[in-house]
Amino acid sequence: MSSPPLLEAGFKLWFLNEVISFYWVFVRVNTFVTSERHPSRRDVVFLLDGSDGTRSGFPAMRDFVQRVVETLSVDDNKDRVSVVQYNPAVQFYLNTYKTKGEILDIVRGLRHKGGRPLNTGAALQHLRDNVFTASAGSRRQEGVPQLLIVLSGGRSFDSVDAPASALKDLGVITYTIGSRASDSSELQKIAHEPSHALSVSEFTDLPDVQEQFSSVMSKVLVSTTHMTPTGPGKKMIDFKVNTFRHPSRRDVVFLLDGSDDTRSGFPAMRDFVQRVVETLSVDDNKDRVSVVQYSRDPAVQFYLNTYKTKGEILDTVRGLRHKGGRPLNTGAALQHLRDNVFTASAGSRRQEGAPQLLIVLSGGRSFDSVDAPASALKDLGVITYTIGSRASDSSELQKIAHEPSHALSVSEFTDLPDVQEQFSSRHPSRRDVVFLLDGSDGTRSGFPAMRDFVQRVVETLSVDDNKDRVSVVQYSRDPAVQFYLNTYKTKGEILDTVRGLRHKGGRPLNTGAALQHLRDNVFTASAGSRRQEGVPQLLILLSGGRSFDSVDAPASALKDLGVITYTIGSRASDSSELQKIAHEPSHALSVSEFTDLPDVQEQFSSVMSKVLVSTTHMTPTGPGKKIIDFKGQGYGQMICDFSFRLHIIITHMACQVSSCNFKMR
Repeated sequence: MSSPPLLEAGFKLWFLNEVISFYWVFVRVNTFVTSERHPSRRDVVFLLDGSDGTRSGFPAMRDFVQRVVETLSVDDNKDRVSVVQYNPAVQFYLNTYKTKGEILDIVRGLRHKGGRPLNTGAALQHLRDNVFTASAGSRRQEGVPQLLIVLSGGRSFDSVDAPASALKDLGVITYTIGSRASDSSELQKIAHEPSHALSVSEFTDLPDVQEQFSSVMSKVLVSTTHMTPTGPGKKMIDFKVNTFRHPSRRDVVFLLDGSDDTRSGFPAMRDFVQRVVETLSVDDNKDRVSVVQYSRDPAVQFYLNTYKTKGEILDTVRGLRHKGGRPLNTGAALQHLRDNVFTASAGSRRQEGAPQLLIVLSGGRSFDSVDAPASALKDLGVITYTIGSRASDSSELQKIAHEPSHALSVSEFTDLPDVQEQFSSRHPSRRDVVFLLDGSDGTRSGFPAMRDFVQRVVETLSVDDNKDRVSVVQYSRDPAVQFYLNTYKTKGEILDTVRGLRHKGGRPLNTGAALQHLRDNVFTASAGSRRQEGVPQLLILLSGGRSFDSVDAPASALKDLGVITYTIGSRASDSSELQKIAHEPSHALSVSEFTDLPDVQEQFSSVMSKVLVSTTHMTPTGPGKKIIDFKGQGYGQMICDFSFRLHIIITHMACQVSSCNFKMR
């Protein structure tokens, strides 16, 4: 049955509480993952080993740089690029060139520097002191992600420890690519984290990892202006895939409507603040809290640096008295926060990279304009959530919120305590995973490797406790379902069947028809799909050629259904077609031959660990049903299931709650 409005509203408020509890700052680069208001920007520095040992491989290194630059957005000043050869010689700084054409021309003309020994440590220190600086074009202090890509063909003669640590302290996200002659442990030490250290046998093999690196680059960092540290010894907060870490630091400000119209609802607002504060980590100075009431004028109850313990904050919150007054000047209150609360003197750690969160509870329409103050807070990097009541102006609250879907509502604030506790339980994550395997004549030799890949993925799933379900479909001219999502109940049964799969054969390759068949016959309740229960629907397509029929409409239909599609192609595949089919382009991976699938298994496992639930893709089927809507592409995640069979994936707090779809057990 569907949830009543009260239940739905309560969930939204509870979920906001959870959002605050699990807010991470994380370093990732993303070419497509920003909010519409804050386009992504990146400062990208290449450090190329120009020593004698890389003479033969240097043209391939240069081509690699060129291919990466071609993916960047330089002409509109989103992305800036610098190239340094070492022992250090800056080819150009981040602010030397303003267009992609100029950069590509220079890169194509790069000549190998030569020389020995290889002093990688000195080169890293040079970058720290001379390239990642404002005078050289770095926008670090504006919150722009700082990326370093090191291509090194040997072991460093000097120590890399201190310089690598200094770059990490500065907030630089470093990726390393080494060759056979490199020291892999040294490159892992330099990299932001060990998994950011890639390798090839020879630099001439760089095209083989280009897709892998592009995928990495598509999920590195999108940051608002508050996420970059500025002082020495301050580190960017990182979240490793599959690793739960304690929440990072947060500065949380509550702005409470204390006008005459909220007198009856104020105790509930106060209790809500109390419950959120109880989830924070105040005593170890990770989280700081401020509360401001407002009506005609704002009144700061306490600043971010007023109290050091959770007990002090809770005592003060419990004692809050309704302010009263009219009219309701929300605009003036927001401006006051901008000028007096989100400041270093008031305890804000924005300049240190601590996320700045604002939670506005407002019970009416503002008498003054909120446009300029709301925009000023967004420019400052403040992430604002708004909660309104029946008397609020929803469009105004959406305007104030960081994004419209961050604007929540309840009928009355007095409803909050009645429903909050109902949403405290969780269930383990669940997934419906469908493999679509190219069984055409062109994949005969590669099919055993495709089968082994499926087996390795299935081994990571939780089938026996009915968390995960699996289906496998082969296709060539026509699709053939090997088994449905509800055919087998145990991992052993699935693995036995997968090991026994035989290549189908046939031609031509009709990928479009196969996708449509999945839409109509596999991602359905009768075939075991739990889509209508909110379980993520995942499709993994392995295709070794270009489709004979069109994939456009079927791919779009799967996206509309909420299916998250990943594609893996081979040398003979059409990469643009696979990107079109994939949920997003960075979910399209590739190998030279399917026998190389083990080389991307770890990358794919990482992808599978951060399933994305995206905007229009969790749409339920019935009329009048609402959705929970998550934007945000993750590089690490928290997976939450709630007691109403509602599956939610939070990917680094780039998530947005719009409304809820409940199915009661």
